[in-house]
Amino acid sequence: MNIVVLVKQVPDTAAERTLSEADHTLDRENADLVLDEINERAAEEALTLKEAVGAEVTVVSMGPDSALDAIRKVLAMGADRGIHICDDRLHGADVVTTAKVLAAAVRTVADVDLVLAGNATTDGQASAVPAVVADLLGLPQLTHARELTVDAGRVRVERETENGEATLDAPLPALVSVTEKINEPRYPSFKGIMAAKKKPVETVDLDDLFPDADADADEAGFRVTRTGVVEAVPRPARATGTRVTDDGSAGRQLVAYLIAQKLV
Repeated sequence: MNIVVLVKQVPDTAAERTLSEADHTLDRENADLVLDEINERAAEEALTLKEAVGAEVTVVSMGPDSALDAIRKVLAMGADRGIHICDDRLHGADVVTTAKVLAAAVRTVADVDLVLAGNATTDGQASAVPAVVADLLGLPQLTHARELTVDAGRVRVERETENGEATLDAPLPALVSVTEKINEPRYPSFKGIMAAKKKPVETVDLDDLFPDADADADEAGFRVTRTGVVEAVPRPARATGTRVTDDGSAGRQLVAYLIAQKLV
């Protein structure tokens, strides 16, 4: 069984994040970068399947040179090989372009049975890339999974919805995106970290993935993102709150305040 895990390196949500002055995209050069937590859970699910059925796990990531750290972490967790998509032309790529490139990378892996991904990354929160990748690859998509099982050439997931629970079932090959409830990812062991240094990682660019395409052309969708931020201003400082001292009239003061703010 061959499993591909899609992962992304993102700015640490616990650290300060800023936008670049040039194009208002996230300033990754001056940010603390980490493997996105939801991707760790997708990787953990792949490794659990590997231990159960003897699968080979390939981890794929698109990003600058630093994204190699995210790949190496998943390799240290137990994945077998990595594919790093690194190309300056992909800076600021939108959902559709990102999905096209990831799908092309998945196609380079022979006989893929299962593609795993997180349902959304913490930097973009689009929640659309896994579905678009599945569509481009012509695979059944089982999204937002909180539980996953593979048996007899089929994959089944349990999904939690606003109105209850749903069970999705599809034949392999398929794509599954997972939520934060799917598992608790393992920590890489020292042995795993050392072993990861020797595991193969292939670095590819747009010319490798699309040898017959003009990657500089607008219609290729690689350099042209369909959305952009035209202006950004710093978030205003938090205003001081209004304190009401109860001298017997606090209730009336509170009601008067709420009326003034048009909250009641």
